[in-house]
Amino acid sequence: MNLALNVRTYVTLLPFTPGWVKVSSDSFDAQEAYPFAEIPFNSQFGLIFSIASFFQLHGLEIEVRSASPVKAGLGGSSTAAVAAIKACSVAKRLLHEKGIARSDILHLAFHLEDAVNMGTCGLQDQGASVYGGVNKWSWGYSRKGRPYEREALLNAEGQRELSKRMLVAHSGRTHVSARINRSWIQEFLEGKTRSGWIAVNGIVNRLARHLKEREWKEGAKALRDEVAIRKEITPQAFTPIISRLIQESEEMGCGARFAGAGGGGAVWALGEIDDIHRLRQRWAHILKGTREGRMLECAIDPVGVREERKHDRRLGSQ
Repeated sequence: MNLALNVRTYVTLLPFTPGWVKVSSDSFDAQEAYPFAEIPFNSQFGLIFSIASFFQLHGLEIEVRSASPVKAGLGGSSTAAVAAIKACSVAKRLLHEKGIARSDILHLAFHLEDAVNMGTCGLQDQGASVYGGVNKWSWGYSRKGRPYEREALLNAEGQRELSKRMLVAHSGRTHVSARINRSWIQEFLEGKTRSGWIAVNGIVNRLARHLKEREWKEGAKALRDEVAIRKEITPQAFTPIISRLIQESEEMGCGARFAGAGGGGAVWALGEIDDIHRLRQRWAHILKGTREGRMLECAIDPVGVREERKHDRRLGSQ
């Protein structure tokens, strides 16, 4: 289950030297440019370069702008990939070639990211980026068709209600999900943590039911139950500041969890409106003692990826 936030990422296509591809990002304050035949898939922009390669597009700059903190566990790389695929699909249509359907964007974004990360990715971040909203995902890789089912848990009104009852904060420390994910996968394969993961799966299904019924207090309880198991099976996810933020939330009757693979990055909380208001003040006070930590002002985004044509020579997607 995941929530799409309105901390959006924008990808814009600009003209560049024919035969070359350039990627620039304000988040990393960096840029790279290579001849099309030599673009690397293992650089910091390797995923974006792989998308240009897939679409066989060159003579362009792919500009990535994001309001999300870098390496915060909020699915930033997957979101950028989804936006870049959407932008390239629009460019293909303008060239009178076939574009890509929304459900196929999810597939392509996953396979490219999983490939450049050598098999440590899932489909969850791409799913949130493509569809927006609050969704429960069921994976069924044995099916011949698409390997997932999506259940939208809340309508627009429900999403607004949830937005009033949640907090998101950056702990002030970045995380590297690929490294943490590899250790989790290894321990699962060895059988050390498998029973814990199965228990977590059951709790997440319970959390999804509570959100669908707008049972916010019960949802917070489910979050607390999941985190209790996570402390046993994924101890690497809990840095001192993350543990403190979660503890504060639980003492106020809320539930909180690290985003993504943890080990730094963002934390989010769920609770009743009054409890969340008190927790906001407490979290803000705690984060003042960190170098980069801060509250993130955001809400549920209902839309997902969309297209904006700025003028004839600029194509944007977010």
